[in-house]
Amino acid sequence: MDRGEKEKNGNKNYPLDMIYFYLTEGCNLRCRHCWIQPKYQTEYRSYSALDFGSFRAIIEQAKPMGLSSVKLTGGEPLLHPRIHEILNLTREENLYLIIETNGTLCTQELSREIAQCKTPSIGVSLDGANAETHEWVRGVAGCFDATLKGIRNLAEAGLKPQVIMTLMRRNKDQIDAMIQLAKSLGAGSVKFNMMQPIAKGEKMHWDGEAVPIEELIRLGQWVENDLSASTDLKLYYHHPLAFRPLSKMFGENRDGCGRCGILGILGVLANGSYAFCGIGEVVPELVFGHAETVPLKEVWDTHSLLLEIRQGMPHRLEGICENCLMKKICLGSCIAQNYYRHKSLWSSFWYCEEAESLGLFPKSRTMQQITQRGNH
Repeated sequence: MDRGEKEKNGNKNYPLDMIYFYLTEGCNLRCRHCWIQPKYQTEYRSYSALDFGSFRAIIEQAKPMGLSSVKLTGGEPLLHPRIHEILNLTREENLYLIIETNGTLCTQELSREIAQCKTPSIGVSLDGANAETHEWVRGVAGCFDATLKGIRNLAEAGLKPQVIMTLMRRNKDQIDAMIQLAKSLGAGSVKFNMMQPIAKGEKMHWDGEAVPIEELIRLGQWVENDLSASTDLKLYYHHPLAFRPLSKMFGENRDGCGRCGILGILGVLANGSYAFCGIGEVVPELVFGHAETVPLKEVWDTHSLLLEIRQGMPHRLEGICENCLMKKICLGSCIAQNYYRHKSLWSSFWYCEEAESLGLFPKSRTMQQITQRGNH
């Protein structure tokens, strides 16, 4: 098979740049909106965590395939009983480190260990500017103060943690207050996420706890055009690229496109299974086999779903995504999410679907607009 045939069949050389390790099935918080639905873990009851030997073996297999970064997430990754060894191995292998955590377990000692890794990036979830709001979202009394302490510990260790706030009706009016709180804690940036309609988040959408799409769009414009200019703290608003100002993606003060790197990423679940990402926890057909029985390279090079994505992205995208000028960069925004909703990798992203149905999708970012201009 020549090179052209290989690329046509999805066998072009795609480096495995990053692995998302979902280290634990348990979490010490009970978040209302979580799309992975980890089990609530306490000192009296614990749940499975990724075997350290498997973690090490996967790293060894992945390095020759191009691995440069790992993301540690969960559940709550810092609950892993061998988290110190995981951090040490990551450092020894000279891998870039990303951690997503609720911050409650970020002790001074652990924060210093994280700071010793290669260019560590750590995001800490904080969903309210006060204890009442944050603990309503996170479901455990006392977690607000514990998270603030964790963020301070990370900052004191020389890190610039990113505060991540998931927007919902309950906290949407606290954006300004969250920016001020994050700055006072020593954070380096604040990221505002959409509440995704997956698993628990789907129920919250049904229950009317989500921010309406019209307001999400308005808030995004406010954060990116006004608030960003009023603070030296970096602000990120995680909505689809079609809604982002071009200056934020390509201008002198650009902060990047923030697209999903799906063509270079693979997930590993706490039970040792390879998966599309954490979506494998709630969508079994997006699990690709177990690390103990299937070599990583075999999964990466030959799994039918991964080949289908490489062959079809982005020209097979449907609906508004098919007609979006940003599709070659955006890649459907989150095809795991799209599959969860429609059982199709190629269906359009929920945010863009809703915006289009209300006439709010930016016409300047559609193919039709370009066609109309050409006709004139």
